[in-house]
Amino acid sequence: MESVLKFSELGLAEPIVRAVATAGYEIPTPIQAQAIPLVISGCDLLGVAQTGTGKTAAFALPILHRLLQSNSTRPAQGRGDRRKIRVLVLSPTRELAVQISESFATYGQGSGLRQLVVFGGVSQYHQVKELRAGVDILVATPGRLLDLREQGFIDLGHVEVLVLDEADRMLD
Repeated sequence: MESVLKFSELGLAEPIVRAVATAGYEIPTPIQAQAIPLVISGCDLLGVAQTGTGKTAAFALPILHRLLQSNSTRPAQGRGDRRKIRVLVLSPTRELAVQISESFATYGQGSGLRQLVVFGGVSQYHQVKELRAGVDILVATPGRLLDLREQGFIDLGHVEVLVLDEADRMLD
């Protein structure tokens, strides 16, 4: 595969390229350079890389790109239309879930996309309030996801993209 020199050469939507630049990143890591074009093209991906190599950006950036591209072809939502969960990211721990959510917030600045992180060990009140308002991207730990789904607060019927972050740990 030809080496990619800058994020701007990966085919990402302009708002994402700007957000990445604002975050101080110019050159993608090897996993990002390999994964982003594949995910943009619609391929499924199993990515393995060391901690600190940018795996979250490797999936978050093309997911945001996909949502922005599909939003531009969708009719505008009316006042009563609630956003549907289109991306579900499962994480084994709340700390990692929060980190992933912060990455989506950073990379999705100015995109108009709404994201939420849900995890146990805290009151679900604010999480449910945000879910009712509607979100595009949900980052969740498995226990809280199942709990909120059983209570009828989460509908996974519109999920287009599923990410299992640290799938090996969740399967253990």
